[in-house]
Amino acid sequence: MRIKTRFAPSPTGRMHVGNLRTALYAYLIAKHEGGSFMLRIEDTDQERFQEGALEIIYRTLRETGLKHDEGPDIDGGVGPYVQSERNKEGIYLKYAKQLIEQGDAYYCFCDKERLASLKSKVSETEGTEITVYDKHCLYLSKDEIEENLRNNKPYVIRMNVPLEGETTFRDEIYGDITVPNDELGDMILIKSDGYPTYNFANVVDDHLMGITHVVRGNEYLSSAPRYNRLYAYFGWDIPVYVHCPLITDENHKKLSKRCGHSSYEDLIEQGFVKDAVVNYVALLGWSPLDNQEIFSLTELVKFFDYHHMSKSPAVFDLQKLKWMNGEYIKKMPFDDFYERAESYIRDVIKKDYDLRKIAELVQSRIEVFPDICEMIDFFEELPDYDTEMFCHKKMKTNKESSLSVLRETLPMLEASEDYSNEALYAVLKNFIDEKGYKSGYVLWPLRTAVSGKQNTPGGATEIMAIIGKEETIKRIKEAIKLLKATVSIE
Repeated sequence: MRIKTRFAPSPTGRMHVGNLRTALYAYLIAKHEGGSFMLRIEDTDQERFQEGALEIIYRTLRETGLKHDEGPDIDGGVGPYVQSERNKEGIYLKYAKQLIEQGDAYYCFCDKERLASLKSKVSETEGTEITVYDKHCLYLSKDEIEENLRNNKPYVIRMNVPLEGETTFRDEIYGDITVPNDELGDMILIKSDGYPTYNFANVVDDHLMGITHVVRGNEYLSSAPRYNRLYAYFGWDIPVYVHCPLITDENHKKLSKRCGHSSYEDLIEQGFVKDAVVNYVALLGWSPLDNQEIFSLTELVKFFDYHHMSKSPAVFDLQKLKWMNGEYIKKMPFDDFYERAESYIRDVIKKDYDLRKIAELVQSRIEVFPDICEMIDFFEELPDYDTEMFCHKKMKTNKESSLSVLRETLPMLEASEDYSNEALYAVLKNFIDEKGYKSGYVLWPLRTAVSGKQNTPGGATEIMAIIGKEETIKRIKEAIKLLKATVSIE
C-alpha cells in the first residue's frame, strides 16, 4: 500500500503552529515511506472564511518546503480539491442521500427552539454535560417528510446512530477509544445551508481521494468514533489515524492567538527563520531516538517515525526556539543573513558606516533578528554609561588603570592612518607587548570607551574600524574626561 496523506486547512487566517505541525507531520509520514502528500482546502464553514487566507496557506507551505504532490493547483485526478467546489458538484449530498436510503441517516426539520429544549446528560467517557438529539424526526412518516421538503422547510441531515452498544475507534498514538453509542448523538452531516459538516466532508473526501493516513489534532478525538460509524455504513476501509498531542504555552494552557507567537507568520515577523521554526515544530510531540535536536527537512523525512509521537501535551518553549533559531542564524550564508538583517540595522544606523561589517559582528551573537537593534545602537550614538564598567576583575582593570591605558594609547590612535581592524590591532598588540600587559588590560578599557557597553558584538579594534578615526578619538577623549572626574591621577 502506497501511503497518501493530506493537509486540509480551513482558510480562516494565519496558519497556527498546530496547523503547521499537522501539515509537517502529514508530509513527513508520506515522504518517509515514499508516498504522496495532498493539499485540500476545507472551506465549508463560509462564515469563518477570510479573504487572503488561501494565499497564506500556499505561501506558508512554499516557504517551509512542504511541497504538495497534488491539490487545487496540481491536479492528481481526484479533484476538485476545494470543498466548496466539491459541494457544488453535489458530492456530499449524494452520499448523505445514500445513507438516508440505507436507513443510516434522516432529514431533521427541528427548529432552534426545539433543539434548545432538549435535556442534557453527563457523558460516561468524558464526565462532561452533553446534549444528545432525541431522534424526533427519525420517526416522521414518508408523507410528512415529502410535504416538508415540498414546502421548503429548512432541514439538516443527521446520521442515525443506534442507542444501544458501543463504537470503538483506533488511533495510532492514543490506542483504542470506546464510546457508548447513546453518547455519540445523531451527528449532522449536511447543514441547513446545504454545506457538509467538517466531519462528514472529511470522511467522504478522504475515501474518495484515497487517503491512507489521516493526521489531525487530538481535539478531534472525541468525535472520532463517529467516523468509524460512517465508514461502516458506507462499507469503506478505515484509514490509519494519527492524532497529534495538544500544544500548550509555558503555563500549560492551549496555545492561543493571544500569546503573540501562535502562528507561523507571527514567528517570522518576530525574527525567526523558517528552517528553525520547522525544525522546532517537528519536536512538538515527536522525539527522535537519539539526542539530536537540529534537523534539516531532508533529515526529518529520513528519521521521522510517527510511532514515537507522544500522547502528552507539548509545551511551546519560546526560549528553546530562540536558542535553536540562533543556531540556524549562525550557519546562514552571510549574504542570506545580511538580506534579512539589513532592515534591522538601517532602522538604527543612520551614519555612513559599513553595514555589512556590523552584520558580520552580530551574526553569531543573536537569537532572533530584532536582537540586532539593541546590540548595535552604540554604533550610532554613545550611550550614557557608568564608569564602574571600566572595572573588571578578570581583566584586572579599575578606573585608575583604565584612565592610564586610555591616556597612553590615545596618541598612537591619533597618529594611526590605517583604521582597519588588522592595522589597529597590530598597533595595540605592539604596545601591549612592549609594556608586558595582558591583552584584556588594554582592550577592555578601549572597548568600554568606544562602546559604553559591557557586552558588544566585536572587540575594541573591530568597533573602532567601523566608527572610524574621528569618532574613536572623540569617544576615548570623552572616557578620559569621565574617568578624570572620578579618580585622582595627574
